[in-house]
Amino acid sequence: MIPRTSGVIVTSGRVDCRSNLPPVALSVVAPCYNEQEVLRAFLARVAAACAAITDDYEIVLVDDGSTDGTWALMCEAEPRSKIVAVRLARNHGHQLALTAGLEICRGARVLIIDADLQDPPELLSRMMTLIDDGADVVYGQRERREGESRAKLFTAGLFYRLISYLSETPIPVDTGDFRLISRRALDVLNAMPERHRFVRGMVAWIGFRQVAIGYVRQCRYAGVTKYPFRKMLRLAVDAVTAFSTKPLAIASLLAVAASVFGMAILAYAFLGWAYGRTVSGWTSMLGAIAIFNSAQLLMLGILGEYLGRLYQEAKGRPLFVVQEIHVGSAAGQSAGPAA
Repeated sequence: MIPRTSGVIVTSGRVDCRSNLPPVALSVVAPCYNEQEVLRAFLARVAAACAAITDDYEIVLVDDGSTDGTWALMCEAEPRSKIVAVRLARNHGHQLALTAGLEICRGARVLIIDADLQDPPELLSRMMTLIDDGADVVYGQRERREGESRAKLFTAGLFYRLISYLSETPIPVDTGDFRLISRRALDVLNAMPERHRFVRGMVAWIGFRQVAIGYVRQCRYAGVTKYPFRKMLRLAVDAVTAFSTKPLAIASLLAVAASVFGMAILAYAFLGWAYGRTVSGWTSMLGAIAIFNSAQLLMLGILGEYLGRLYQEAKGRPLFVVQEIHVGSAAGQSAGPAA
């Protein structure tokens, strides 16, 4: 059992509070990183959307190692009785912060949403209706993205279509993590132990009935994006390696192509020798070396990505470390100790 003082729970490793705490009808899980400028507006809109459906809800906010006033605001913001503020010991990244929130939440249905208000929480009512009609997952599909550059739109479109082509599991295009999922779907998701997580792909892998709901993605309410190109590239690599072995097959094809090209160069050199022609030396030789070395390095890089992931998984370390959990007054009275 984990000791609890003044509504604060301190623990480390993977967290599972559901076995000792009463369930709620609805949970909202939102990872947050330096979101103090938008957090109050986000909570006001989310609370209004939830209250229109049920009073039995919680809002799980996960502070992913923020360096501004996000954590203090989480612990003080309204509606205080509905907020479960989770503070990670350091920045683990968006997908692991989301994983922490999904393990801690207690809802029969769980809304996953980012705190930047680009995804409208007002869609919750329509999502709940689709769950009532038998769906296990209702995911938001972006029909239009406002306030984003052509470069961002191009790279995002390329990313989704590349993943769709490479993945052995059909993953809907133009979707993020914004979705409402049932408890049975969430239990399957929480049982997946992999470290390099691509949550939207993992949810697609689960199966059950999954339904799309179209919407227009808005500009950020405030602040700056927390997903620059570097992080998007890292997410793309995680997505490809987590859901496809096609890059390994591509590496093999490149090796065959390089071998064929090398044989062609060898045949050219042999024919030149047979007919008494002067064979160009440095150009052909350096060209062949460059092609072969490039193919080898590419193949080694692809193999290294997969081997690196096996190495990380073999360590068996916790996916995340929770420094503390702060619950509001009303929620704290009913939560009880966590294991």
